[in-house]
Amino acid sequence: MQSKLPHIGTTIFTKMSQLAQDHQAINLSQGFPNFMPDKQLVELSQAALASARNQYAPLAGLQELRQKLVEKIYKLHNRKYNWESEITITAGATQAIFTAISALVHLGDEVIIFKPAYDCYEPAVELFGGVVKPIQLEAPDYSIPWDKVKDVISDQTKLIIINTPHNPSGYVWTQDDFKTLKEILQDTSAYILSDEVYEHMVFDDKKHISICEDEFLAERSIITYSFGKTYHVTGWKLGYAVAPQSIMTEFRKVHQYNVFCVNHPLQFALSQILNEPRHYMELSSFYQTKRNRFLELIKDSRFKCKPTQGTYFQMADYSEISDLPDTEFCLELIKNHKLAAIPVSVFNHKNLQQGNIRFCFAKTDETLVQAAEVINKI
Repeated sequence: MQSKLPHIGTTIFTKMSQLAQDHQAINLSQGFPNFMPDKQLVELSQAALASARNQYAPLAGLQELRQKLVEKIYKLHNRKYNWESEITITAGATQAIFTAISALVHLGDEVIIFKPAYDCYEPAVELFGGVVKPIQLEAPDYSIPWDKVKDVISDQTKLIIINTPHNPSGYVWTQDDFKTLKEILQDTSAYILSDEVYEHMVFDDKKHISICEDEFLAERSIITYSFGKTYHVTGWKLGYAVAPQSIMTEFRKVHQYNVFCVNHPLQFALSQILNEPRHYMELSSFYQTKRNRFLELIKDSRFKCKPTQGTYFQMADYSEISDLPDTEFCLELIKNHKLAAIPVSVFNHKNLQQGNIRFCFAKTDETLVQAAEVINKI
């Protein structure tokens, strides 16, 4: 049969995690914690499973969960969304991103994507006939090259996908970034898809600025979030999307035939854990401690690391160690050193080599110490 995605194979995350398992390597590749979630959340989920909450949830999600989430967004970003018409609970942020793209992108529409980019963006655009307009970010800062954005944007630009804090680089968008984006979009009809799944992982006194904080930008934006990242439960595959009613109406038209609704009992458990904001308000401090510990452990290695501004990923420059392409270098790490990382070129435009790999530090201290012992010997 003729493939709709002829150039797409198995994701790099699946490949590297499988190789890590095959070679019994320490896995700092795929972005998931290797520790248990909060005990209270586990207990709440068990109680929810034992209750009468095991049938279909409402299409848009549980009322109490949506109400608490719009209240949270208002408190953090001073933007009031309508819980009935402007928020939908999804089967993870990836499903929310896919659904948003499918609802907004038509044949021939141009979509601006900043590379390196999370690998679900581009295939979804291509599936719905969109034309990807990539803008490559430069190491080691990965800041937004606004002159290039101005050159690329056109009357055919339907969507700009942004990601802050940025995976894999950790770059955190600034007020100046949003100000410039607003200026560029003034005379366009382009929408924005803002991937903010790492919203609560921002370090060194930086602040996560949501696109919803600006009225003009919020009115043309859909934002995606992840419970998995915030509560250390990536396997639950639960997230949500918020947008003005006009956008959310189109989103739900796709959502109802994509998944219809998502996990009912776990939605209830999450609605209860939201009563205690400390779980997300203390997350930046939690992960900054892990980042600092990891960097301190490998400070004498031959890798060069600029401390990540956000997320639970750390970029590492290996140019003083090897001239191999990063994909081959990562294979060597697994086979010869029993350590798994992610080659960043797979996220770049035309697999651009920048001499960087990505480590995930959302791991126990024991795992980080073991990984550092390997890293320091390379």
